Amino acid sequence: MTRVAPGRPADDNHISPDLLLRAYATGVFPMAEDADDPEVFWVRPQKRGIIPLDRLHVPRSLRKIIRQRRFEIRLDTDFEGVIEGCATGTGKRARTWINQPIREVYRALFQRGHCHTVEAWREGHLVGGLYGVTLGRAFFGESMFSREPDASKVCLVALVEHLTERGFTLLDTQFTTQHLERFGAIDVPRKRYERMLEEALLGAAQF
Repeated sequence: MTRVAPGRPADDNHISPDLLLRAYATGVFPMAEDADDPEVFWVRPQKRGIIPLDRLHVPRSLRKIIRQRRFEIRLDTDFEGVIEGCATGTGKRARTWINQPIREVYRALFQRGHCHTVEAWREGHLVGGLYGVTLGRAFFGESMFSREPDASKVCLVALVEHLTERGFTLLDTQFTTQHLERFGAIDVPRKRYERMLEEALLGAAQF
């Protein structure tokens, strides 16, 4: 993992929405050491995680849950609830990287239509979700959370289906994890990723 600073020092805690979009367009994204750390650093991984949109793998048990319609899926109705859920670490995710400067800039991107949420609701309560950034035909997944089993997984499947329908060509997961690999996530070298990103940015898709 390479840390870089696109356009300003990494120890400057303020990130403007325009700076963040320029960073994404060059394959760079921000992180913090943990939620209480006020500083932000920039990351440009040697290998990038993606989920090929035409190769999503949905486990059989999850397909059954989706057919049962256990969760109501909504888009862009509760950004604050989703980012709060992602930033509040629980269990194995006791520490998260979503600090206050990161919350503020993604909130600004949401208001400008460049950040979006996929949400799982059950009996009127937000029980899982994910959020990410759109640019051209690329969706940059940032984080997800669950308060009930399988809620975020159902959101991920809904996201892929939605991106495919809307003409997106790249789903960036930043890194791969065992969890994401179960859905078909793979690592691609930086140079290959940058070519994929360049191609995705040539077109336009509406979330």
